[in-house]
Amino acid sequence: MTLINYIEFGATDMAATQKFYESAFGWIFTNYGPSYMGFKEPGQEFERGGFTTESKPGANPLVILKSDDLESTKDIIEKAGGKIVKEIFAFPGGRRFHFSDPSGNELAVWSTK
Repeated sequence: MTLINYIEFGATDMAATQKFYESAFGWIFTNYGPSYMGFKEPGQEFERGGFTTESKPGANPLVILKSDDLESTKDIIEKAGGKIVKEIFAFPGGRRFHFSDPSGNELAVWSTK
């Protein structure tokens, strides 16, 4: 089963973005370097999303699905007509790939494995 698990937004100023969301919603941030930070709501165990300077702000946010078997999910997406736009890569906490659907919407799938 693959579920919507995470949403990723573009940001231009990480410090200002963090300050805004902390003040507005009380979100808690984990910084993973100068270009990425994850966030979660108070009382939540897992992050719900992130901000990155590697994506253009204002563009559609990146919806990230979670899978227990990344390679199998990638195969299923390709067989269903999706196009892989970023091959599987590692990041702190897991691995992921990006794909586009037949309309050109880009999504990602990640796994801890």
